[in-house]
Amino acid sequence: MTAPSSSSPVGWYRMAWPALRHLDPETAHGLALRLLRLGLVPPAGGPDLPSLHVTAMGLSFANPIGVAAGFDKNALVAHRLHWLGFGFGEVGGVTPKPQSGNPRPRLFRLDGDFAAINRMGFNNEGEAAVAARVRAARRPDFPLGVNLASNTDSDQPAEDFVRLVQCFAPIADYLTIDVSCPNTKNGRMFQDPLRLDDLLRRLLAARDRLRTPMLVKLASDLSEAEALAIAEVTLRHGFAGLVVANTSAARPSSLTSATQAERGGLSGRPIFVASTALLAAIRRAVGPAPTLVGVGGVFNGADAYGKIRAGANLVQLYTALVFRGPPVVGAIKQELAALLAQDGFASVQDAVGDGRLTSD
Repeated sequence: MTAPSSSSPVGWYRMAWPALRHLDPETAHGLALRLLRLGLVPPAGGPDLPSLHVTAMGLSFANPIGVAAGFDKNALVAHRLHWLGFGFGEVGGVTPKPQSGNPRPRLFRLDGDFAAINRMGFNNEGEAAVAARVRAARRPDFPLGVNLASNTDSDQPAEDFVRLVQCFAPIADYLTIDVSCPNTKNGRMFQDPLRLDDLLRRLLAARDRLRTPMLVKLASDLSEAEALAIAEVTLRHGFAGLVVANTSAARPSSLTSATQAERGGLSGRPIFVASTALLAAIRRAVGPAPTLVGVGGVFNGADAYGKIRAGANLVQLYTALVFRGPPVVGAIKQELAALLAQDGFASVQDAVGDGRLTSD
């Protein structure tokens, strides 16, 4: 696969990357979190230009670039994410009870494809531990969301989501209902529109009088018709919008890495085009009002711009951190601001849904 523009490690990360890439991917990820938690990763985000400011879901974002769920499952570094230049963060997925997830190895780098495969299985410390850290990390200038999931062994997965909404709605800036994980027994059962309809009714009741925005996260493998059916149910219940999209169980023929046959969800560059096309289809169908968060294959400013032009109000990334390191966030912001100015857009919001897609 052709390398995405500016895909090499950035800045000080060039020194750390050769060492980190020789570690087991999950070990390297854990080390990165420990360094960040201890404050040993220097601020790398750069300034937030006025053109990058976004208002969505009734929240104010200094810039539209956020870290996707999965990077900080236990909210260990939620209080540090703003250091890296993100405009918002999403921690989790969190389940009511702690769970260990799937056996290791369960995270694989696809170096030649700028991609990763994971079958983590929602390993996390459970709602009590994560909630305590979310309370401590929350700050008025940095929206913090929580990704919610059902325990793998739960025989009442809808009740898991109800419990989590009751726990996190009072303390998070927004919630994401993750019904699109390919790696657990209950991960995708609520992609059925009838089941989802019942679940969302219950979650609105669980949120009670709070106005915490809620999103539904879609799988990237859905057909356009399936995705639009889920979008219709989600928005009919008054949810704020959708996250498009989660990792993919598909394996494109373009993959070259030896680990491509590993079971799990594919993320990174190979899913950019399909996830962006799905995002564009949903934006055309739902109109300008709902919030859409574009995720999947964002490595540089042009990728983020492509998501925004396709209809995203906000953009998330994770795999780019693996290949380019924390300085990628500042680089994306700088490139995105330049692209907006080049095309005559005064702000991100002016460019949302303009309609042209970028591709490899």
